Amino acid sequence: MNFPAILHVLGVLLLFIASTMLFPLACALIYGEGDAAALGVSLAVTVGIGLPVWLGFRRHKDLTLKDGIFIVTAGWILVSSVSALPFMIHGAIPSFTDAFFEMMSGYTTTGATVLRDIEAVPHGLLFWRSMTHLIGGMGFIMVTIIILPLLGIGGMQLYKAEADPGQVITGEKFLPRVKQAAIWLWGIYLVLVLVQSLLLLAGGMTLFDALCHAFGTVSTSGYSTRNSSIGYYQSAWIDWVTILFMFLGGMTFMMHYHILKREWEPVRSNTELRWYTGFVVFFCGLVTFELWQAGQYGGFPEALRYGSFQVVSILTTTGFTTDDYELWPQAAQMLLLIVCFIGASAGSTTSGIKVVHYEIISKYLYATGRKFLQPLAVVPIKINGRVVEQPVVTLAVSYFIVNIFMIFAGSAIMTLIDDMDYFSSMSAVISALFNIGPGFGEIGPSKTFADVSTAGKWFLSFNMLTGRLEMFSVLVMFYPSFWKE
Repeated sequence: MNFPAILHVLGVLLLFIASTMLFPLACALIYGEGDAAALGVSLAVTVGIGLPVWLGFRRHKDLTLKDGIFIVTAGWILVSSVSALPFMIHGAIPSFTDAFFEMMSGYTTTGATVLRDIEAVPHGLLFWRSMTHLIGGMGFIMVTIIILPLLGIGGMQLYKAEADPGQVITGEKFLPRVKQAAIWLWGIYLVLVLVQSLLLLAGGMTLFDALCHAFGTVSTSGYSTRNSSIGYYQSAWIDWVTILFMFLGGMTFMMHYHILKREWEPVRSNTELRWYTGFVVFFCGLVTFELWQAGQYGGFPEALRYGSFQVVSILTTTGFTTDDYELWPQAAQMLLLIVCFIGASAGSTTSGIKVVHYEIISKYLYATGRKFLQPLAVVPIKINGRVVEQPVVTLAVSYFIVNIFMIFAGSAIMTLIDDMDYFSSMSAVISALFNIGPGFGEIGPSKTFADVSTAGKWFLSFNMLTGRLEMFSVLVMFYPSFWKE
C-alpha cells in the first residue's frame, strides 16, 4: 500500500473536520455557555495534526483500491477520535471511550448515546454532536471526491471503497463523473435538510432544534437535543414532517435526482422503491392495527401517527422516538424487532441489510423453487428490468448470511464481556450493526448506553463501523492477503 498517499488523504480529512468545527464554535460563542474554549482548542489540535501531515505528503497521490479501503476505515476511526476532543476537554463526556463511542455513533449515523441528560449539554457541543450526523449521513469520504481532484488526487478509489453494495447490485450509475455525482448528492441532501428545518420551524421548534433534528432526520441518524427525543414536542405536525423526511432519507438518492430532473421512467421502473414503499405501508399498517386494537392511544389517527413514526424510524435506521415502544403490546414490539432487520434503500443515507438484498434473495428463492419443479426452466432474476448476474446474487446472499452470523456471534461476545442479559445483548448488537440507535431491554428507548462496559462500548463501536461501511470494507482487512503486495 502507498502509505504516504494514504497519509496525505487523512491529512485532508483532518483539515476538513477542523473546518466544520467552526460552525459549532460560532454556536458556542452565540450561546456563551462555556464550551467555546473546548471547541477552539480541539479545532487547533486537529489543524495542528492535519496540516503537517498534508504538507509533508502532498506530493504522493497515487491510490489503489486497497489504499481506498484502508483510508475509509482508518478515516472513520481517526475522525471519530479527534471529534471526541471537545467533549473531553469541556468535561461533558470526560472518558475517551465514551466520547469516542458518541462520535462513532454520530458519524456512522447510529444515534446511540451515552449521555444521561442531553439537555444539560451546552448548545455548541450539541450542535457539534448533530453535525457528525450531517457529515456522516452522506459520508464524509464523499467530500474527498470533490476536494481531492482539486489537489490532483482521484477520488474513485475512495468511492468504490465506501459505495453501497446495493449500487453494485442494481448496476445503475448516478452520473458519469464521480465529482459531479458527489456535488449533486450533497446538493440534494442539503436542500432536504433546509426544507425540513423550515417545516419544523413552522411547527414551533426553535431554529437550533430545527437544524439539529433535520441533520438527524435526513441522515437517518437519530440524535436529538431532547432527552425524550421527538416525543418532547407532543406535536402531530412535527411527527408527520419527521416521518416524511425519514422516508425520503431512506430512498435511493438517485431517485431524488431523477425526480428533480422530471425523469419519471427511472422512478416508475425502480423495483426497489416499490418494495421499500410496500414494506413501509405493510408494517405501518400492522403496527397501527395492533395499537388501535389494544386501545393504546385511544383512536385510530393517534395509533397511525405513533405506529407509523416508530416503524419508519426503525426501518430507515433513524432511531428517533415519540414514545416508549417497550410499553406497547407484545405483537407490536415483535413487528418492530422484525423491522430492525430490513433497512431502507441502497444508495440512501441508511444502514441495515437493505431492501434490495431482500428483493434479490426472494427472487432467487422463487427461481430455485421453479427450477426444482422444472429443471430445464430458465428463470432470470431481474432488478429494474435488468437481469442480475450470478456473482451479484451470491454477493447479496453472502451479505445477508454474514449479517446474521455477526448478530449471533456478537451477541455471544456481548454476554461474555458485559453484564447484560442475552436479549439486551442481541438487541445492542443489532442496534450497533444496523446503525439503528435505540433497541430493547437494557438499551431500550427510555435508556442509554451509559451503563455498557468499556469493553462492550469498544465492541459496539466496531460493529457500528462495520455496519456503516457495509461490512466487507472492514472485514476484508482481516484477510492476510489484504496486507500482501
